Amino acid sequence: MHDEYGILKASIPEPRCALNFTTPFQLLVATVLSAQTTDVRVNSVTPELFDSYGTPEKLSEARIETVESIIHPVGFYHAKASHIITLSNQIVDDFAGEVPANMRDLTTLAGVGRKTANVVLGNAFGIPGFPVDTHVIRVTGRLRWRTDWRKANPDPVHIENEICGYFEPKEWTNLSHRLILFGRSTCHARKPACADCPLRATCPSAESI
Repeated sequence: MHDEYGILKASIPEPRCALNFTTPFQLLVATVLSAQTTDVRVNSVTPELFDSYGTPEKLSEARIETVESIIHPVGFYHAKASHIITLSNQIVDDFAGEVPANMRDLTTLAGVGRKTANVVLGNAFGIPGFPVDTHVIRVTGRLRWRTDWRKANPDPVHIENEICGYFEPKEWTNLSHRLILFGRSTCHARKPACADCPLRATCPSAESI
């Protein structure tokens, strides 16, 4: 596992969050918007959104129809507009306008689960977090890094806890980034690029995909 991660570190030396942001609040909103869509699409709508509503105070007072019109391209825009306006109000009312920097409080916000909270903790606050998305689930399963790799629908929280147990906290955020980037570039869901994979020699799934 650690040898394979060493190869990933060499292959992806400087991983970073693919969402564009300048503040913890902007990253929080962008991550909520990123559910079931691409980061590229989110980045295409957030400049206009943040130009008008870049703080919790401004977004909390926005008309939902206006927000929906801005974020329409990301899909599920009715629910997402409701979530980001509601969480803005929660931040203003419950946290004095500041995005909380801990898992417990973050996950009280509308539309925010552990994955989103871990993204914000790791990338906005420098607090170790391990977001588990579909790429992380797929890659850790194919590499047999987790004990439940045979499960068709594994529990993301179990994956987070198990994988984090194998690595130092300082690696968690970049580990997630690297697994996600590797899943996007090489270990695709339908047609993984095994012939070009730097982990082919040790991957137990390489001959069966």
